[in-house]
Amino acid sequence: MTLSLERSVATTPTFSALKCRECGETYDLGAKHVCEDVCFGPLEVAYDYEAIRQRVTRATIQAGPLSIWRYKDFLPVTGENPIDVGTGMTPLVRANRLARQLGLKELYIKNDAVNMPTLSFKDRVVSVALTRARELGFTTVSCASTGNLANSTAAIAAHAGLDCCVFIPADLEAGKVLGTLIYNPTVMAVQGNYDQVNRLCSEVANTQGWGFVNINLRPYYSEGSKTLGYEVAEQLGWRLPDHIVAPLASGSLFTKIYKGFQEFVKVGLVDDKPVRFSGAQAEGCSPISQAFKEGRDFVTPVKPNTIAKSIAIGNPADGIYALDIARKTNGNIEDVTDAEIIAGMKLLAETEGIFTETAGGTTIAVLKKLVEAGKINPDESTVVYITGNGLKTQEAIQGYIGEPFTIEPKLDSFERALERSRTLERLEWQQLSV
Repeated sequence: MTLSLERSVATTPTFSALKCRECGETYDLGAKHVCEDVCFGPLEVAYDYEAIRQRVTRATIQAGPLSIWRYKDFLPVTGENPIDVGTGMTPLVRANRLARQLGLKELYIKNDAVNMPTLSFKDRVVSVALTRARELGFTTVSCASTGNLANSTAAIAAHAGLDCCVFIPADLEAGKVLGTLIYNPTVMAVQGNYDQVNRLCSEVANTQGWGFVNINLRPYYSEGSKTLGYEVAEQLGWRLPDHIVAPLASGSLFTKIYKGFQEFVKVGLVDDKPVRFSGAQAEGCSPISQAFKEGRDFVTPVKPNTIAKSIAIGNPADGIYALDIARKTNGNIEDVTDAEIIAGMKLLAETEGIFTETAGGTTIAVLKKLVEAGKINPDESTVVYITGNGLKTQEAIQGYIGEPFTIEPKLDSFERALERSRTLERLEWQQLSV
């Protein structure tokens, strides 16, 4: 009898309702994402933190799987068998060479460019969303995507045996399109930008009865990003950093990292401390950055025009919440040009051996810009979030990283090419020092 009781307690869900972020109205735990009865604000999952505190310790987390599911009690799923494809526990790299170049003492790269199974942080949110979709009885899942989300949804749906139909802008990078098609979903390439794709998907969700991970399942889906906060705190030895820099698209990732830190504090897993939150956008799609710089508490939609397509969301759903977090933590939101994005990709690769996509190039370029403007204290422990792999956006750097030396299979041919290589290196260093 005692064993049965313990098992019952262990499997009791720690979340109880969906709650409006604006008015506080509560809803049952179904597939809905807006406060339909009162204010049309966004819904999010409400947890019983006292129950989590009684159940979870550092030791129980460390005894869990090497995936996001070591934090299962903080995530909105009820069953004991979540969809686990090894997502999460990605490296937190001490970036000494990049830190020296920028003049920082303690810099880390949270490298989700090697996340499983599709090399982006979206694997986290999709693992949670599809687990919850299965619990709610959905057999077909879908999404509106700028690329990475389509990859993740198609891959994890295939693993789980769920039917899948994804919607993408028709002009996506080839690597992201192929990285979705390989899993054999139905792919709808829409002639329009992401915001137009998203509007279409809202209509489809209302007519087809599918589980759209970032529409009717959004409250559950977005919770997966909290694991990026949990992992950093654990990997730093159960402490919070002083400063984080993360990319901004919809703003959800930014707000959920913040929520993850706060939850660990609430249940006593880490000590509370101020953490500054800074966000990165591409100049060609920077509605949140523009609002931050102009002191506005609202975000004006823009039409995207940037190589950083994975963060090119012109009407960000969580933009106002990202603004609030940046301001109340004494952080910043900055944007960079496409040329600076490419330079950021090269800088990270050349110093730390990490090949990031354009979103990561944006984040590194903003990190550099903030350091140069004196907005990051050199003595702070700073964590930069890299959210996707450079193999997905190779077109962005074509023509900017040189070409191989073609030689004959002869020693003298090699030696001539080596001398040309060294000459080019000297010229590059001279240009950098000017």
